[in-house]
Amino acid sequence: MIATQPKAPPPPPSPQSRLILKRGSASRSSGQWRDDDYDVLEDGVVVGRIFLSPGAPQERPWMWASGHNGDIRRAAFGCEPTREAAMAAFAKSWRRE
Repeated sequence: MIATQPKAPPPPPSPQSRLILKRGSASRSSGQWRDDDYDVLEDGVVVGRIFLSPGAPQERPWMWASGHNGDIRRAAFGCEPTREAAMAAFAKSWRRE
């Protein structure tokens, strides 16, 4: 019998790692995107999304969600009034230890 070790969690991001915002249309070949739909990438890996959400409160229409890389312990979401505010909230949440 071959024993397997449990999968180790990914290492925490270094302070130097950059989060990149990329339009869903350029990032996803599935066609499952809108004009105001962005993927958040870290080191070339999709780790979240930022998008206009019709279900969000009217005063905070930009939704952000992290944990798309399978890192559930860092999964979070929220709604913000602007895309820039959503980007800042995502980054703050993602960089927490």
